[in-house]
Amino acid sequence: MAGDDVQFGIELRRWRTRAGISLADFATAVHYSKGHLSKIENGLKHAQPEFARRCDAELDAGGRLAALAGATEARPRPVEVADDGEAWMMNLTGDGAGWFRPMGRREALALGAAAGFSMGVPARVRSVEGTAAVAFRRQFDQIRKLGQTASPGVVLPTLVAQTHTVRALTGQAGADESGQLFRLASRFAEFAGWMTQEAGDERGALWWTDRAVEMAASGGDRHFASYALTRRALISLYRDDAAEAIGLAQQAQRGAVPARILGFAAQHEAQGHALAGDYDTCMRALDRARPLLIAPAEEGEWSSPVLGTTNLDDPAAMAVGWCLLDLGRPREAAVVLDRQLESVPADALRTRARYGARRALAYAQLNEIEQACALVSELLGPAEIVGSATVAQDLLRLKRIFSRHLRTRAVQEVYPQLTRQLSATH
Repeated sequence: MAGDDVQFGIELRRWRTRAGISLADFATAVHYSKGHLSKIENGLKHAQPEFARRCDAELDAGGRLAALAGATEARPRPVEVADDGEAWMMNLTGDGAGWFRPMGRREALALGAAAGFSMGVPARVRSVEGTAAVAFRRQFDQIRKLGQTASPGVVLPTLVAQTHTVRALTGQAGADESGQLFRLASRFAEFAGWMTQEAGDERGALWWTDRAVEMAASGGDRHFASYALTRRALISLYRDDAAEAIGLAQQAQRGAVPARILGFAAQHEAQGHALAGDYDTCMRALDRARPLLIAPAEEGEWSSPVLGTTNLDDPAAMAVGWCLLDLGRPREAAVVLDRQLESVPADALRTRARYGARRALAYAQLNEIEQACALVSELLGPAEIVGSATVAQDLLRLKRIFSRHLRTRAVQEVYPQLTRQLSATH
């Protein structure tokens, strides 16, 4: 790492001096102290990827500085669960805690499943033909709404139970209804994967995503596997693994894929390029994503329930603000995020917390600390309710910036609340 720090420092000084910018002026431009910059340029201090992308944008380095600092920063990939998950075991306690564990059927029997309460023999897992798919489809919409206003700990037990029930019903249904139920079960499983990721369990999120692909394939859905690649790309983005995210998103765009899936794949590819500091390629990918994501849904079962977010009228437009922040352009990002957040429904707490944290981070990076604190104060309540591990990542970045401004009154007011909330999340 020391050698990498020295190389980055040399390149940063070279780009800065070539641009004719003094150390003092550059410190003002990127909102860091001269001492901090001097240590980085001399290889005495490690440059965080966020700092490197900011310098890259300020010096118009075309992603070169960002690449030097970010190449080794991705968190380790989670070890995926090898179990076939034929049997599912869930434990719930009176205080709201619980756990879920997939296991093989033999292991479940060895643990003494007979000691539990029976819920009916398999032959009785039935419903009147045609009613189950309609009823569970409505329940899915309600659970998705609940996911916007409640923590994963509240949502996941219901999701697990519904996924299991819908999957079990496929064995007693006719061919047509069985296909519908498998496809619906895959959506429950995919959403369980997202909620598991929000709970901070990437390995569990990947397991649920794999189960969703299997169920979708059993129901004749030829496209869900491509959508699952976009989910994996998103998980990689939150690990700061730009290369893997780009590769997965590009893989999802191969072949005859429905527009909405192509749109999310292009969007996540753009976000990967933003992490890598590649502005031009990022913007081209976003240009591809936008018309695909606002296009009318195509006919077919794959489009119902709607894949991806239902709380953003223009997901790619919001992603522009997201990407601009990662590209080290916080002023442009703040303008976009301010505008886009106006159209997010008031009851979509999870979505508002996610993009609200990004907006606050943009203002913090601009050194508009009081405005950033005001925004954080507004979103701490919603963020605490939804308990999002992904939102917490940006809140942690905000805390690091605020720690440099502890003498500011606004920071003194919000910092203890932010610290308490992050302690509870981690």
